[in-house]
Amino acid sequence: MSGKALLAICIAVLIPLASYFIVKSASENAVAMPSRYYYDSVITKMKDGKEVTDTLWHSVNNISLTNQLNHNVSLGQLKGKVIVADFFFTHCPSICPTLTTNMRKLQDALRKKDEMKLLDTSFVQFVSFTVDPQRDTAAALKRYADKYGVNPDLWWLLTGDKKTIYDFALNELKMGIADGEGVDSNFIHTQKMVVLDKDHVVRGYYDGLDSNALGKLAKDIVFIMLEKDKKSPSPFLEMKPILPIIIFVLIATAAAVYFFSRKPKIPNAKTADSL
Repeated sequence: MSGKALLAICIAVLIPLASYFIVKSASENAVAMPSRYYYDSVITKMKDGKEVTDTLWHSVNNISLTNQLNHNVSLGQLKGKVIVADFFFTHCPSICPTLTTNMRKLQDALRKKDEMKLLDTSFVQFVSFTVDPQRDTAAALKRYADKYGVNPDLWWLLTGDKKTIYDFALNELKMGIADGEGVDSNFIHTQKMVVLDKDHVVRGYYDGLDSNALGKLAKDIVFIMLEKDKKSPSPFLEMKPILPIIIFVLIATAAAVYFFSRKPKIPNAKTADSL
C-alpha cells in the first residue's frame, strides 16, 4: 500500500469519528425530548465510585380488553411500541367525532410515510377506549371503526369492564390531572390524547382538537421511537473514553506516512550549474 493510500485511509477514518462526536456534543441538548411524567421511586446507587440517583418511572399496568374485531387483546402485546391513546364513545354528539377524525389523520399520515419507506409504522399503536362499554359492544365498535376508516392492525377500539377502563384512565394515565379541572369518575369525557413510550411510561398529553398540539404529538412519537435504549449503549459511546488516544494515533500515523512518503527535492539545472 502506498503512503498516499494509507494517508487517505487514516483521514477517512479520522474525519467521521471526529465529526460524530463534535456533532453529538453540540446537539446533545438541541432536541427537547418529551418529558416523563410519573415515577414510582428514586434510588441512590454507586457507579464508577460516584453516588448517582436513578429514577424508576411508572410504567402503566397491563390490562386486557376486547377490540373491534371481538378479539381479546392486552397492552402487554404492545411491548416495545409507542402508544397513542384517547377516550370516546360511539354515540357522542360533541367532541368524539373530531377526536376520532384527528386520530385517523395521524394514522393515515404514518401509513403514508410507511408506504414511502420513510418510517416504519410497526413501532406505534393507536388505542381508543370507550367510556360507555355497556352500549359500545365489539359490534358497535366495528361499525364505528368502519365509518371512520380505522385500520385494525394500527388502531384498536377497546371495550370491556367499565371499572377496569376507568381505573386505568384515572389511576394509570392520570387523566383527571391531565385535564386540569379534573374528570368526573362517573363519566370520563376528555379531549386529551396521551402518549406512552416503549416502556409504557406517560410522555405527554395533547389537545386532540388542536392542530398545533397534534403536530407536536406527531413529532414527539418519532423522537420517542428514535430514543436510545439506555440498556443498549451505542458502541460509539463506549469508545468515548479512549477517543483522544485514537485521534492521537491516527494523527501521528498520518503525519508519519506523510513525512516518509515525501519525495526528496531534485535540484534544478540552474542550481546544479551554480554548484
